[in-house]
Amino acid sequence: MDYLKHSRNGERSMPEGDGTRENNSADGNKSDSNPEKCHHTSVDWREFRAKLYRDELQKEISDTDMHNHSGALPNSNPLGTQWAHPIPLDGVRTFERTVILLLRSGTRHHQGGPFGIVINRPLHKKIKHMKPTNHDLLTTFSDCSLHFGGPLEASMVLLKTEEKMKLPGFEEVIPGLCFGSRNSLDDAAGLVKKGILKPRDFRFFVGYAGWQLDQLSDEIESDYWYVAACSSSLLCGALSDSSENLWEEILQLMGGHYSELSRKPKQDM
Repeated sequence: MDYLKHSRNGERSMPEGDGTRENNSADGNKSDSNPEKCHHTSVDWREFRAKLYRDELQKEISDTDMHNHSGALPNSNPLGTQWAHPIPLDGVRTFERTVILLLRSGTRHHQGGPFGIVINRPLHKKIKHMKPTNHDLLTTFSDCSLHFGGPLEASMVLLKTEEKMKLPGFEEVIPGLCFGSRNSLDDAAGLVKKGILKPRDFRFFVGYAGWQLDQLSDEIESDYWYVAACSSSLLCGALSDSSENLWEEILQLMGGHYSELSRKPKQDM
């Protein structure tokens, strides 16, 4: 099942699987939805985000001024101890045209609120580029790609499996798709070493998105998000291939005015 979200100030989308939920949080927002098994990255998240902003700025400069490289900010240079960059107070830019897979809905009978991960924002970096201190990340999963999962400071792992395969340390989202976090890494590496799964079956996400208990439902009622159901094959296919066009693809599959919305230029949203 999928959630698609639309913001008045920008398009956001979220897919939800059976038993999955989407999560939205503005920058700096502390949510009650921290997963019990969260994997905090060894790199300070604010510094990592600043590096991402610098890379985006460099790309904008190169795209608009192909013949003048004087303002380019090379990726190879260290960020330094002093930096600053603008951030949106309402998180619109963070979630613009995002597709969020809801992992848990969050109820009063369950610890924490709803949370999920953005699944259409690849970082175009591999785990080894982050120089992880975790041995399994440094060896078994070093060549796995990293994806932006959300603004909250914990990392998540998605795992594609056979539909009837039950794995320790992972929680099923939909048949054939599970998620885990820090406490799941040892189990994940063990499955690879035993030949049951391969590193390419895993997707690693830096950060996640989370809401307080009633925050997400209030945002949906306020028409900030489009809610949709998606097939398992669509989601698993997006995790296998490039997911950058997933927002448009889901809206087109929904048809009607959603399809028209997917074809509008970003500045008209």
